[in-house]
Amino acid sequence: MKKLNTQSPDFQIELKALLAFETAQNPEIDRIVADICADVQKRGDVALIEYTNRFDGTSAQTITDLILTQDDLQAAFERLQPEIQTALKTAAARVESYHQRQKMESWTYEDEDGTLLGQQITPLDRVGIYVPGGKAAYPSSVIMNAMPAHVAGVKEIIMVVPTPKGERNDIVLAAAFVAGVTKVFTVGGAQAVAALAYGTESVPQVDKITGPGNTFVAAAKRRVFGVVGIDMVAGPSEILVIADGSTPADWVAMDLFSQAEHDEIAQAILIGTSQPYLDEVQAAMNRLIETMPRRDIIEASLGNRGAMILAKDLDEACEIANYISPEHLELSVENPQQWAKKIRHAGAIFMGRYTSESLGDYCAGPNHVLPTSRTARFSSPLGTYDFQKRSSLIQVSEQGAQKLGKIASVLAHGESLTAHARSAEFRLKD
Repeated sequence: MKKLNTQSPDFQIELKALLAFETAQNPEIDRIVADICADVQKRGDVALIEYTNRFDGTSAQTITDLILTQDDLQAAFERLQPEIQTALKTAAARVESYHQRQKMESWTYEDEDGTLLGQQITPLDRVGIYVPGGKAAYPSSVIMNAMPAHVAGVKEIIMVVPTPKGERNDIVLAAAFVAGVTKVFTVGGAQAVAALAYGTESVPQVDKITGPGNTFVAAAKRRVFGVVGIDMVAGPSEILVIADGSTPADWVAMDLFSQAEHDEIAQAILIGTSQPYLDEVQAAMNRLIETMPRRDIIEASLGNRGAMILAKDLDEACEIANYISPEHLELSVENPQQWAKKIRHAGAIFMGRYTSESLGDYCAGPNHVLPTSRTARFSSPLGTYDFQKRSSLIQVSEQGAQKLGKIASVLAHGESLTAHARSAEFRLKD
């Protein structure tokens, strides 16, 4: 891992270089995705079947071969071992409980003249969630995307999941059953995103698409945004740990590994206030890496984008964290709630030495779909509110129209919009 020191005159330059990540669109990928999206929009189910057979190595003859019903999802759940069933249900219940508290409510109030103003909250009608499939099993992704939609009151939750070589993952499908998914299509890639965005003869058009995917999925979500809503175009996974030296070095080392093992471009950063402690963590990493099945990925990630930063104190560490604006921030310190108040930008804040980031990934309750690539400066975790929308309520009384109409008339004439002005003036008594 790179070693940085805040007292170095080049620290800011080194930090910016560490955080730099090429987010520019790949023209070749964009061209391929554009062609696939246009084809699915034009030919519907036929194109969807062709791309699925080509890219996933399946042999579907009709769209029915790619559809899973509630009965299929329940059967997958029942095939699991009891302890896995219990873990899924417990995690889903915790996620549901947390997201229930995020529900926005409608409200109104009246002016002194009887004019009613307010806000009406309604759920989206139908959403699509994208879940990676095949040998990769991400039941947590199903729960984190589907459960807030379910809590928000979305009537239909359509899930798409690729099944390379026809391999269906029971734990993923069981998670869909537990989280209240309506229907599953075993399709993936840009073609799945296009099907959800535009609709086909069999895949219903959705209002919003959420969930992670590869670069083709990300490019497709970017392309269809505006036709439908999307959650975000996510970058590589990130963790930033601020440690005061009170947490066992092995714990911190494994926390850094937990993000580095995602892929070679994931980012793990440790900020400490003691060089001997940073050295202790490095020694723990050198020892523990021997036990990691994904050692090659972890080493590539830490070598490419990982770093240890020596800060002069925790106040400075928090300011650096605010600049980095990490997806996951662990405050592995004494009195973590005190230091959390100094954090302005982070997707999720994990407070205290017993709060490993991995608990948030699976079962703590808050959502694990978080802003990456410094976007926590202006965006938030996925939540119930992402599946609700607001409509303004305005009911002007006769008395209120006399006051507001005159104001609107003046402003409309100022913008040379005569019809706007007269529309208000017609309701004036004098």
